[in-house]
Amino acid sequence: MAAISEPWRAALRTFDADLQLRGSAERTRKAYGTDAAELASWATANGLGPAQVDYKALRRWAARLSQKGAAPRTMARKLASTRSLFRSLVEHGEIASNPADLLPAPKLPQSLPKTLKPEDIERLLEKIPASTPLEMRDRALFELAYSSGLRAEELVDLDTGSVNFDEEQVRVEGKGSKTRFVPVGEPALRTIAAYLERARPALQSADQDPALFLSKSGKRLSTSDVRRRLRVWAKHAATQTGVHPHALRHSFATHLLDGGADLRAIQTMLGHASISTTQVYTRVESARLRAAYAKSHPRA
Repeated sequence: MAAISEPWRAALRTFDADLQLRGSAERTRKAYGTDAAELASWATANGLGPAQVDYKALRRWAARLSQKGAAPRTMARKLASTRSLFRSLVEHGEIASNPADLLPAPKLPQSLPKTLKPEDIERLLEKIPASTPLEMRDRALFELAYSSGLRAEELVDLDTGSVNFDEEQVRVEGKGSKTRFVPVGEPALRTIAAYLERARPALQSADQDPALFLSKSGKRLSTSDVRRRLRVWAKHAATQTGVHPHALRHSFATHLLDGGADLRAIQTMLGHASISTTQVYTRVESARLRAAYAKSHPRA
């Protein structure tokens, strides 16, 4: 990456501090920081400081991204990063208004969340044995992921005290440091109890990490660890390819909706700030009904 001027370096430091204060997920903070640094590098090369970047300059920046072949979702994230960066500078009095507010967002394809069928989930979980501490950890990890619809970041952030066995619920620190309590099913509670009793002590290291789910070295698991282990077990169970932790979360929400759960209740359990985010699962249900109709009705 090309050189970045000192005014831009100061702006990037301010932006990163604000993302931390807002409780942004580490992955989001890193992605937004990379995007902002890319913009800062481009602006420096064009002789523009943070206060000199206007709407026209940002249009040129967006055109450059498009010419480099940035996918619509990548473009959308980079523009969101840019808006967030300049909003931070406005809040700190560095600039008067946000030049990114009028930037048009790219049109994104309406893709539906990938879900697994209940029988695929059951086969996946049942294929994880319980003969070693790591296997017991993985079974408890993915039972909980599906039982409570947790994000990978939320799973690895859990501590041993996060699960309340008496209340049959888990305390989750979600996006924006918002706390919610989510029910946990009996199969997940059983596997977590077994893991805590027989497997976690074998994984724990001398530094006594309070994390619920530990790596083989006794440290808190990372989200990449979660994704990697799920790929291993999905392949072992011969379920759909490309299974990721969010597919378990999507399946959790879709299966609840199938069972008659209220959309507002699902919103609360998922930790969505807006009901419109949760409504994507009604489109999943609608698409499945249309497919069933097309396959089964004689005059479809």
